[in-house]
Amino acid sequence: MATLCEGFTLCGLVQTQNASDSPIQGIELDEDSDHAVVTDSTRSVTLYKVSDQKPLGSWTVKQGQLLTCPAVFNFQTKEYVVVSDNKVIRVWKDEDLNLDKAFKATVTADVWRVHSAPGGEPVVLFQRGAVRFLDSLLSAPQQPIEDVLSEEEVIRWSASIVAEEQHFVLFTTEQNGECCLYVQRLNPNTLQKYRLEREDSGASPLSFSASLRDKHLNLLYLYPNGCVYQSVVAARGYVGLEGVQDLPRSLRLRLPVGEGELGAASAVALDEAHVAVVGVPHPSARTGKDFLCIWNTNFQTLQAGILRNWSFVWCYLGKLFVPHGKALSIIPYECQKSSLASALGKLRHTGIAVSKSSVAVPSWNTLLHGDQPQGPTKIVETRKSVRNVKLGVNCVQPQPHQTGPVDEVQREVEVLVSRGDAQDLQLSVGQLACHLVARSQAETAFYTPVALAQLVQTQFLCHSVCPGLLLLSLEHKDYFLCQLCLQLFPDIPEVVTCACLKTFISNEVLQTPYSDNFLLPHLKDLDTQQVILFLQYLQFVYLKYSQDVYTQTAGLRSPTMTQIIDWVCLLLDAHFTVLVMAPDAKGLLSNLQSFVKSQVKLFSELGKIESSLQELHKMKLSKDISQYSIEVIELF
Repeated sequence: MATLCEGFTLCGLVQTQNASDSPIQGIELDEDSDHAVVTDSTRSVTLYKVSDQKPLGSWTVKQGQLLTCPAVFNFQTKEYVVVSDNKVIRVWKDEDLNLDKAFKATVTADVWRVHSAPGGEPVVLFQRGAVRFLDSLLSAPQQPIEDVLSEEEVIRWSASIVAEEQHFVLFTTEQNGECCLYVQRLNPNTLQKYRLEREDSGASPLSFSASLRDKHLNLLYLYPNGCVYQSVVAARGYVGLEGVQDLPRSLRLRLPVGEGELGAASAVALDEAHVAVVGVPHPSARTGKDFLCIWNTNFQTLQAGILRNWSFVWCYLGKLFVPHGKALSIIPYECQKSSLASALGKLRHTGIAVSKSSVAVPSWNTLLHGDQPQGPTKIVETRKSVRNVKLGVNCVQPQPHQTGPVDEVQREVEVLVSRGDAQDLQLSVGQLACHLVARSQAETAFYTPVALAQLVQTQFLCHSVCPGLLLLSLEHKDYFLCQLCLQLFPDIPEVVTCACLKTFISNEVLQTPYSDNFLLPHLKDLDTQQVILFLQYLQFVYLKYSQDVYTQTAGLRSPTMTQIIDWVCLLLDAHFTVLVMAPDAKGLLSNLQSFVKSQVKLFSELGKIESSLQELHKMKLSKDISQYSIEVIELF
């Protein structure tokens, strides 16, 4: 499971003329992880303290000069390094006020990037592919620099990795639609070139991300069609090979792209199972809405998302640095160990039974709609032969859920849920549910309540996997499916919870997880009659369970007293002024006031004897108590 925490703004940004370009060239952290070095797209380098968002220093080159690569921190000398006008390397310290008066050296070839990492010496990567250690280059800046790349080959991305006394420089190139990966190993100095597999469309990757895991270099790259691939290169025992090697790849994630292809987007690996993506539409949002999302690549599930207009992302020490608009935001994140249960939001809760009968709390749908509450849908169970299952899996013809009638769709779902492979079933259930919801929204006459209920009851669905399912069931007044989703989905947004409240009242809405801060604004959208009705229902439920709490039917879910009281408090907080002024609410508020007074009096009396009851636990039992005895205890 992964979560995005509440973010904050580190600094303002100057917008570039081209909206697709990032207003900053790069972000680096110095030896103090609370300090961020930010290089803008033109002339300035600024050092910020992340914890209080304050600038600690700023350095700017003269008018007419440009910074052509991001500044980095030299962990060995405690200095900063940047390149201006492609060939001028500048080095300075915190106490230096004027960048023009700091040390500088002009080299003989254009520089692409300077890379620095803890535990390693900074290296300089030239635009034609040559690599030099910074110290050796500054000691002889006019040394000749060889060309590694062919004439039309250009670098698109680069990174440096230092681990286990090994130092690697990775960079990708492009030439006539062909993309290659170069792996430069330092000490000993060896270079290997790999050819990336081409897409059918001929498109080049939009972004790259590199990491070292399990003694292997992992390259993650995103294409305009939404495909995220991973390629692996061995780090230990690395030996330079002659010629160009083909680089195998595996598809890790297929992102939704909406209409057309992605223009500007980035993906960065957070750990072995999670990827942060920016500039890609949310599965449930309309085209043109770009999100910052965290996806689980093992189970193809969306874990978290924030709506903003962003296209670039950097990741350091549990924080995402994302420029958007005129600000640079920092979004902390947390990633837990990947498992099927966590990827699905811990859907398989122990002790929660999926009931096929009515819920424990009496429903008031008759008050809301004037009709009888809809009973549970009968789930048809059939057995299919192994041959039919295989045919359903391997068939290359159009699937029934795409164009077939409801009965054929039902049979397809029965074949699907009969599979035994949990991981394969989880992926298929999510995809099929999304297809059925999309088709139901496009074709008003098509709706499959039984099939959708079967998919939900597999417990391999959650709201983030298929966001339109619960709203679709509300639209069709399928209250059984609604309550099933409320019972099994742990990630239902508060706005959807309130949408359910406007349609029907039931133990499932009351038990839906929520945040007070997010729920309160949506509760204010309820009108006065809805609020009064809901308060009457809560009072009714509380009185019922406070009187016969021990006679509830076993196996059926029911809300706790605390949950009921919490909902009453939230409703009163959201609508207190309106309820005081509403004549219809006068009697209800009076009853609630009397009820609260009686509860306060009860707890007050219990508080008086609390200390005496505690003394009973401290009393030592007499050892000469026979089978029958009477002991008198006086309470003062």
